Amino acid sequence: MLDLAFNEYGKDGPPLIVLHGLFGCARNWAGIARSLSETRRVYVLDLRNHGASPHAPTMAYDEMAQDVGRFIAAHGIVDPIVMGHSMGGKVAMRLALDQTDLLRGLIVVDIAPVTYRHDMMDYIVAMQVLDLSGKQNRAELEDKLREEIGDADIAAFLMTNLERVNGEFHWRINLPAISAEMSSISEFPVPDCTWYGGPTAFIAGEHSVYIRVNHRSRIRELFPEAFTVTIRDASHWVHADQSEAFIKTVTAFLQSVP
Repeated sequence: MLDLAFNEYGKDGPPLIVLHGLFGCARNWAGIARSLSETRRVYVLDLRNHGASPHAPTMAYDEMAQDVGRFIAAHGIVDPIVMGHSMGGKVAMRLALDQTDLLRGLIVVDIAPVTYRHDMMDYIVAMQVLDLSGKQNRAELEDKLREEIGDADIAAFLMTNLERVNGEFHWRINLPAISAEMSSISEFPVPDCTWYGGPTAFIAGEHSVYIRVNHRSRIRELFPEAFTVTIRDASHWVHADQSEAFIKTVTAFLQSVP
């Protein structure tokens, strides 16, 4: 278990813990967290190998869930609702399944409790081969990354992981570990005969492929109280594409949980 870095928003209200997705970090959720902190005490975590959190060689979901459980215990947080996006959603689901009495509720953003056949290796390779040793500025490096992956929005998102220390650029995320553990990240193994019966919301992007009709039976099996809300005109990055609708949906769920 690792001690995770985090940002905190708000001082009053029931606790909400937010977990980012692959290649993300707590900073990406600052705007959403500030809005939700009007009625909640919000903790946004950096998961292992991301942001300011420690690096580790493995990224199995049971281990990452233990990291979050350790954070909850260390900070004396009682009955939190945990919200996770993409990889963070899988961490949140695994935490709920492993420690069924720990959470007051669960929000899973655009991911299902299944194994995905696609992965992000193309992005990892593009980041690894980007030459950071020259005299390029950040804009020039982003241009090269965009040319390599062919998507300006994704390139800009990946570039949030690049920082400059003592005049030299380097990646904050642990690319070697993420690359080595991509199969673990794509999977979602759970113990037999386990389920979480607390309030659960799945939030899907209308144009995303991550939550499909054929995933519903598995969702009901593991999370019998779950319901799904689809945000119109949103991709996998639901919270970024339609932030107002996303905040409204999350707030409605938070208010519904006793």
